[in-house]
Amino acid sequence: MMDHARDLASVREATERLLTAAAALDNASVAEPSRLPGWSRGHVLAHIARNADALVNVLAGRPMYASAETRDADIDRDAPRPLDVQLADVRDSAAGFQAEGERPADWSRTVELRNGVTDAAARVPFRRLVEVELHHVDLGVGYELEDLPEDFVRRETDFLAERFAGHKDLPSLALSDDAGRSWTTGGGADGSPVHVSGPAADLVGWLAGRCDGAALKTTGGALPALPPL
Repeated sequence: MMDHARDLASVREATERLLTAAAALDNASVAEPSRLPGWSRGHVLAHIARNADALVNVLAGRPMYASAETRDADIDRDAPRPLDVQLADVRDSAAGFQAEGERPADWSRTVELRNGVTDAAARVPFRRLVEVELHHVDLGVGYELEDLPEDFVRRETDFLAERFAGHKDLPSLALSDDAGRSWTTGGGADGSPVHVSGPAADLVGWLAGRCDGAALKTTGGALPALPPL
C-alpha cells in the first residue's frame, strides 16, 4: 500500500541531498554534460524543477504538461541558467510540490500523467522520489546507484518490473538480486525465459536505463535490450 505522507518526507530528504551536492558545482560545471545523452547538468536541474511543477498540475487535476513540445522547450530554455538560479528554482518548485502534497485530498483517486498514463494519486509522491533520486545520479556529482537508499531500490525495482510485465518486446524474465529478492516481468515476446541476477543497484540501474547491466549474470539467454521507459 502506498503511504503518500512517508513518500513526501522521503522526497524532501532526497531533494535536500541533491541540493547540497549540486551546491558544490559552479557555473562552468553546470554547463558540462550530464550522464544523460544530450543533456547538460543544467538540463537535468531544469527538468527536476519543471517536473515538480508538472506533478503539482497532476495533483490539482490539470494536464501534466501543455504539450510534449512545451515540456522540452521549457527545459531547453532553463538549462543555461547560472547555478544560483538553478538551485533556487529546484528548491522553490520542490516546496510547491510539498505544499500541494500536504493539502487535504482523496489520495485514492485516479490521476492522469503524460501520454494518457493514469495512476493512483497516492503513488505520485513516489514518482517524484524516482525523479529526484535517479536524476541525482544523472548529474554525475558523486552520487551513484550504490548510494540509493535500499528501500527505494527495492520499491523502484518493484515498480519497473510491474511496468515491463507483459511487454511485447521482452521474453519472460526472472530477476533476482543479491539480497535474495525476486521478480518476474516481460513475457510478451517469444523466447526462452531468461534469469537475470546480480547486485540490487545494478539491477535497478539496468531496469531504469542507467547502466548497461554488465555486472549482471544471465542464464537461459543473453541480457535483453530493454525498451525505452
